Amino acid sequence: MTPERSTVLVVDDDPSVREALSDLFQSVGLSVQVFASVQEFVKKGRPEGPCCLVLDVRLPGKSGLDFQHELNAADARVPIIFLTGHGDIPMSVRAMKAGAVEFLTKPFREQDLLDAVQTALERDRVNREDEKLLATLRQHYAALTPREQTILTLVVAGRRNKQIAFEVGTSEVTVKVHRTNLMRKMQASSLADLITMATKLGIPEKSPATPHPYQ
Repeated sequence: MTPERSTVLVVDDDPSVREALSDLFQSVGLSVQVFASVQEFVKKGRPEGPCCLVLDVRLPGKSGLDFQHELNAADARVPIIFLTGHGDIPMSVRAMKAGAVEFLTKPFREQDLLDAVQTALERDRVNREDEKLLATLRQHYAALTPREQTILTLVVAGRRNKQIAFEVGTSEVTVKVHRTNLMRKMQASSLADLITMATKLGIPEKSPATPHPYQ
């Protein structure tokens, strides 16, 4: 498979800064898209493939920090590198606490920015892989029958086959069959693997205690 093209998205209201950053990123083989405002970027949207956002803090209209807050609220995980000529410590702390990769004050070393961009792009690659994996897990989970989903939850909670049989009102043999089927459908190679999958899906490892004779 051909690796996906990485793109740096630059949002800065200064044309000279946009041009300089575009030249810098293209000089190391990166694809670049530049925007004069947050509104311009929103209209275009993020491209396919790994990307990161190099964002000026002070922009006309919506500020970079406000836009970061909106992206986080929408769970739009685009790694952000902030650039500013007017930064202060509270501003940088706010940006980093909200998940920014880096907060650089102009003038900055080109290598510092390039290093931050590579870190951000790698973070986005990992995020995209995690999202693909989660989507696959959700498809597998949706393929389980309601009974298999119930048994999966109880297995993850640490119940033994006898306990599960009592709780769902079936035989231990039937529970074993369901466990085999759900392991196959989830493509889990072991119990530990199944627990990891369940955690990613948000299925709790502990279910409410239910009195039964095998505890």
